[in-house]
Parts: sequence; structure tokens; C-alpha cells
Amino acid sequence: MNKDILQGKRRELRGLVKEQWGRLTDDDLDRIEGQAERLIGLLQQRYGYAKEKAEQEYRRVMEQWFGSGGGLDKGHPRPDGDHEKK
Repeated sequence: MNKDILQGKRRELRGLVKEQWGRLTDDDLDRIEGQAERLIGLLQQRYGYAKEKAEQEYRRVMEQWFGSGGGLDKGHPRPDGDHEKK
């Protein structure tokens, strides 16, 4: 995979994370650097989730994005209860 494709995938994932968890800032995403444990910790901080709930939400979203065709279903409920259609 060439560098341009890899950078594009990284930007796409970053956008999907921001779409799913809108309370996370660009600075938050810079700090986690793609590390799942850091993202789970931020979900605990920003959303007040218990560790188990944050891990469950992370797994749910990763399965949604990558487990069934790799795309985010538009209109799927966000963790904060909002429904967002684009």
C-alpha cells in the first residue's frame, strides 16, 4: 500500500471517529495516535462511560465499520443517543 493510500485511510478513519464521537477534539485524536486503549480512555472521560461500556462502544463501532463491509451505516445511532443522517 503506498503512502498516499495509507494517509487517505488514516484521514477517513479520523473522520469516522469524529462523526461517531463528536465530543472528541482534533487535539484528542492527535494524542491517541490510533491506539485503541487511548481512545477508550477518552471515551470514558468525554462521555462518562465506565471502562466496560467504553470498550463495548469501541468494539461495536469497529465491528460496524470494519466487520461488515467496512462502511459506516449512515443514520445509525451515535453513542450519545443522537441519530445523525448525512
